Amino acid sequence: MRVVVLGAGNILLSDEGIGVRVIERLPLAYHLPPEVSVIDGGTCGMEMLEDLEDLDALVMVDAIRGGEAPGTLIRLVGDAVPVFFKTKLSPHQIGLSDVLATLELVGKAPKTTAILGVQPVSLALGMELTPEVEEKMPELMRMVVDELALLGLTAPSIAAGAT
Repeated sequence: MRVVVLGAGNILLSDEGIGVRVIERLPLAYHLPPEVSVIDGGTCGMEMLEDLEDLDALVMVDAIRGGEAPGTLIRLVGDAVPVFFKTKLSPHQIGLSDVLATLELVGKAPKTTAILGVQPVSLALGMELTPEVEEKMPELMRMVVDELALLGLTAPSIAAGAT
């Protein structure tokens, strides 16, 4: 099995960087199985083609504009995934959309894709997450681990009480 957990976003725009921040902290809180690669996708584009081809599963973490209250955790799967890429939150979504469309075209798309994230509070310039989104970080990391569990992969916490 080959699974990628991809953190996307721009860390210069406060909550837009949530995906990258999760990817930075996830391996510090959980023992990830060898089948799982963690990739900081930042504001990536077509250079991600090789990393994302022929995956059993792609778990993407990003800021999600879902019409929910700021700070709300969101999980998108199935038909909701293409809709996510139609609602542009930032330029990196265009690049990732192109990557996934290209992989689909050449028959190398991930077998399953889940997008996990949080409704941003702010996209203003700033390197820090807003307090409301920072508070959701443990739950969002747990959502990633739960997504891996749905794939049959176990990621135990590193320390007792770690989230």
